[in-house]
Amino acid sequence: MIALASDHGGFALKEEIKKHLDGKGVAYEDFGCFAPESCDYPDMAKPACEAVVSGRCEKALLFCGTGIGISMAANKIKGIRACACSDAFSAKYTRLHNDANALCLGGRVVGPGLAAELVDIFLETPFEGGRHQTRVDKVMALEK
Repeated sequence: MIALASDHGGFALKEEIKKHLDGKGVAYEDFGCFAPESCDYPDMAKPACEAVVSGRCEKALLFCGTGIGISMAANKIKGIRACACSDAFSAKYTRLHNDANALCLGGRVVGPGLAAELVDIFLETPFEGGRHQTRVDKVMALEK
């Protein structure tokens, strides 16, 4: 199960990604927003990220205008490693080396085709572990 959330700036892109996930048979839960009216990205990021931290969802896909604001909010939630990506290399290596569990995309930065590609890369790329686990552990220790 994948957690989804957006503010108004990412709403349209989130809706496109829902269609993409439906086409691939990927289960998700949408934590809002549910309309394009103005709302605040921290309010949307929190329940989706809490679902990841609790184990209810495996990863999160988060959307705002740039992907940056919602990534900043998500990274304040203990246990979340969120990344804002707009290219395939970053989407791949944030999983391989950083074990990111939340991908943040900007509805005003990437179009639906690229966003679908980034989502697929993010969801399908495993964490390499090994020497990278030590680094992830050090990052997570910063939360304490």
